Amino acid sequence: MYKMIALDLDGTLNNDAKEITPKTRDALLAVQQHGVTVVLASGRQAPGLRRESEALRLKEYHGLLLSYNGGRIQDATTGEVLFDQAIERGTALRFLRHLEAYPELSPIVDDGTSIFTTDANRHKVQDESRNNNLRIEIVGNIADAVEKRGFRPVKILTAAPEEILVPRLADIRRGFEEELSFVQSAPWFYEATVKGVSKSSSLAKVCSRLGIRQDEVMAFGDAQNDRSMLDFAGHGVAMGNACAELKAMADEITLSNNEDGIAVSLERHYPFLS
Repeated sequence: MYKMIALDLDGTLNNDAKEITPKTRDALLAVQQHGVTVVLASGRQAPGLRRESEALRLKEYHGLLLSYNGGRIQDATTGEVLFDQAIERGTALRFLRHLEAYPELSPIVDDGTSIFTTDANRHKVQDESRNNNLRIEIVGNIADAVEKRGFRPVKILTAAPEEILVPRLADIRRGFEEELSFVQSAPWFYEATVKGVSKSSSLAKVCSRLGIRQDEVMAFGDAQNDRSMLDFAGHGVAMGNACAELKAMADEITLSNNEDGIAVSLERHYPFLS
């Protein structure tokens, strides 16, 4: 049996109503009671993992929280930040000013408490605020606000409707490929973190710390930013609603996030669930 289960959140652990179904929750509670470590691995900002962490009782079962696509790892029991790789401030400021050339795009950057934006109605700002338990702070210029506050963002998210974002992907990353890693986590999101940071790189650190081998890891995902995590895991599972790219490289394809796909897969691998 696998000793660690790594789970993406939106489109994977959560159904389309942003809820963990009772069957999936019960299966994950049961494996934790048998000593399996559950890791929430999400592109979400750190505060955005709180609701799912509480639902799965990760504090009680010594689970782990990977946020910002692996930019931060936190122990759910102690609250200790085990790894934090923020973007170098100069790079972050240059990148934010670079994005100003594309007013049709919506940069979303946070300090762990607030999202800084020039307009609360820009694309996906309200959704990110609600999903991640972050306030919205209106500023005249995002780069200026980051510089004035003196913090280093762990992730810089660029949002826009798919038909606007996708043709701009090359423009967004141009000139920053050597400093930042880019991944499209949804049709409307393009995420930038420190070069080399990913869900897989953070999982490797977690496994090394806990003495868990790669072949003892099971991972579930649905989007392109889950690819490295599924590739790292000994057994990578794509949800039935996953993108074609993920399904093509997964070891297993389960049912969708609306059909208890995680629970159905776990029942195959953990006999005590059957």
